[in-house]
Amino acid sequence: PGNRDPLTDEMSACLPYLERQIKLLQPDLILSVGRISSQVLTGHSEGIGRLRGKTYDYRGTALIATYHPSGVLRNPDDYRKPVWEDLKRVSTHLNER
Repeated sequence: PGNRDPLTDEMSACLPYLERQIKLLQPDLILSVGRISSQVLTGHSEGIGRLRGKTYDYRGTALIATYHPSGVLRNPDDYRKPVWEDLKRVSTHLNER
């Protein structure tokens, strides 16, 4: 509600469902969009600006973090290029498989 960050108990309630989906789908890569999901899945507390640009391991699955689409829509001059770079990294990773 109100575009607020999810509460810890809300994230805890949803995480088992997400983990089960990832286990069932066995994706080659996860693209994590936004600070909250990226922090939860990487286990790091840095902001998204510091989290992006690297490939992480999430329980055996590669994970790339990028800015949330709403940030790109609000500030395209600041975020469009970095997101494009992240998407190219996704493409490169998937094409290497």
